Amino acid sequence: MSSTISKTSLVIPAKNEAQSLEILIPAIQKECPELLEIIVVNDGSTDKTEEISRNLGTVVVNHKYSRGNGAAIKSGTRAAKGEYICFMDADGQHKAKSIKRLIDQAGEGVDMVVGARRKNSQAGIFRLMANLFYNWFASTITGFPIVDLTSGLRVVNRKRFMEFLYLLPNGFSYPTTITMAFLRSGYQVGYIYEEISPDRLGKSHISPIKDGLRFLIIIFKIGTLYSPLKVFTPISFSMFLTALSYYLFTFFSYGQLTNMSVILFTTSVIIFLIGLVSEQITALTYMKQEN
Repeated sequence: MSSTISKTSLVIPAKNEAQSLEILIPAIQKECPELLEIIVVNDGSTDKTEEISRNLGTVVVNHKYSRGNGAAIKSGTRAAKGEYICFMDADGQHKAKSIKRLIDQAGEGVDMVVGARRKNSQAGIFRLMANLFYNWFASTITGFPIVDLTSGLRVVNRKRFMEFLYLLPNGFSYPTTITMAFLRSGYQVGYIYEEISPDRLGKSHISPIKDGLRFLIIIFKIGTLYSPLKVFTPISFSMFLTALSYYLFTFFSYGQLTNMSVILFTTSVIIFLIGLVSEQITALTYMKQEN
């Protein structure tokens, strides 16, 4: 076993996960006694999450009210003392023995190691289809194979992770944001398939219906965070083809250029220019981090 685990802080964001933590934390302590520290971020829980976590000897960071999974990740990161940080969901879906495998790979120089879920490990058909689409879309945008874009189990180099802390949203899309940020900056991202526990006690706080629009926004955020032109150029080109088709139709039918054709042509140019400006802003954002 490498010495990396002794330099690793484990951060667990938790909201009303007392029942799960009562089983999960002892399992982690038994499987990974060399961990530098275990930090539980109590995100405004109304159950005994804080009490149980303290009784089990973990470091507890409290949010007086629920601020979101991403906000809990940021609070845990700021409190962590380790050179590496392992993030883990509190609902019991991840097995304690998975931690060592991820930490070992991180110790070999990988900037972020993600515990990837297999298709049969997804929580429901909606989540499966959504995650498969996210993985495909992100892989297409970046040109890198992304096995699991949204997994909550990952080990990161803390110094690298801190560079992008300001980019992270307070909600559930932090894994998407940090994965794209690491790839955009040329940092190495690795994947290890993990086993999902069938005895998961916690429940997902994500509602497929309520969060459907938010997931669509995340899809566009994936592209615009990494390379906006790869998103805006196809849209602009499609609009241009629509404008050209409509112009040819009206020209041969009525012998004129209509206002609608002009609007469509103008819109295609505007969309492309928005993408171009967004590309420059993205480049400046990551240039700032490199300096």
